[in-house]
Amino acid sequence: MTLEDLELMPEPEDSRLLTAVDPQAPGYPGSDYGLTDQEARELRWPLGPMKEFLWPWGAASFAIGTVLLLMTWSSIQPLLISYLPDSEWAYQSSGIRDLQNQGYFGDGVHVCIVDTGIDYSHPDFENSNLVGFRDFYSGEHENIRDIGENYHGTLMAGLLIANGTYVGAAPSVSISVALALGPEGEAGQSDRVSLAIRWCRISQDVDIISLSLGGDPGSGMSNLQSETVQSVNEALDAGIFVVAAAGNNGNKANINDVSIPANIPGVISVGASTVDGKIWANSSVGSNIDPYSSEERKFPNQKPEVTAPGVRMFSTASTELSSPYAYSTGTSDSTVIVVGALALILQIHGDEMRGEDNKFDSEEMNMVKGALANSSLKTQDIDAIHSNKSGYGELNAEAWLEEIRTEFNLNS
Repeated sequence: MTLEDLELMPEPEDSRLLTAVDPQAPGYPGSDYGLTDQEARELRWPLGPMKEFLWPWGAASFAIGTVLLLMTWSSIQPLLISYLPDSEWAYQSSGIRDLQNQGYFGDGVHVCIVDTGIDYSHPDFENSNLVGFRDFYSGEHENIRDIGENYHGTLMAGLLIANGTYVGAAPSVSISVALALGPEGEAGQSDRVSLAIRWCRISQDVDIISLSLGGDPGSGMSNLQSETVQSVNEALDAGIFVVAAAGNNGNKANINDVSIPANIPGVISVGASTVDGKIWANSSVGSNIDPYSSEERKFPNQKPEVTAPGVRMFSTASTELSSPYAYSTGTSDSTVIVVGALALILQIHGDEMRGEDNKFDSEEMNMVKGALANSSLKTQDIDAIHSNKSGYGELNAEAWLEEIRTEFNLNS
């Protein structure tokens, strides 16, 4: 029997589901459809005429339509931006919008991003405060730009400081950008990244360093004794918070920990979650053992510490595109969301949290991390205090703030 000789019979439970059957087959009785047997037979579609329509005319129409869409996409895409799904869910679910609705946008807080640079001519950055730029890739310090093939640095910066088509997590922070990653967005040589981190610490005197980068345990930047590890520890010792991507290796059996430098005890390591609050499949899994001490990791430094939205994040892209926006997915994105939440908290209580010496010591940093752990929303896969996949839970910025007030004995 050929395809033309068959009929398409709708399923009683869902008429959108069609089953190919012999025309002589009795099929379901009419009672299953709430009809007579004859009316049930009349629901079937002969496949022969449908095939003649679909081939070649349907296929030809589809091909022509596809070609026309590709030819006119550059003209159509700008018109679609306002209709494309945004990432408002990420700022809402993380509690960031709750803090912004109270009037906090990161004023007075200084963040340093180490990445592929920034396309600062983007219209959504018009009212932002870029206070420093340094090129550790080719030394063109006066040429503020993003060399990333996928404009990774601009995407990350937009999640934090954009204030136009959408509002980022902390658009009023002062921002410094260190161009230290190559065009492919990879960490590359350890010396570039370490120099960038030291520039953030010494020259820029920042409050938070955002590292949407990392390497697997191995060589180069990934070496446990690398310059990158040393420079991160120097920043932590100086009282600077370091937030780093856990990595996108969750499905790689040969990778048994979060990326370096996210695996450093004092760093806040961030995994990625989806719009429905589930952990992203590729988000890296942490180890129970600290590779630096060979001892079991303990609260609040188990890895990763937290997850945050990081899948299909709408953000700023290169102004060389006809529509300078794009989507991005990964723990890089979720890292910036946590950076933004921390910036809002430092705006509100940073001075009180630092104490009389005006510096975060290791104990105070652990208090901040403990507050993060205790305030995070537990996800379905967590049956204990910590999960090697989901950390202590999902970021809740408002709850983090309340837990900070409790830890530091602050008045609201």
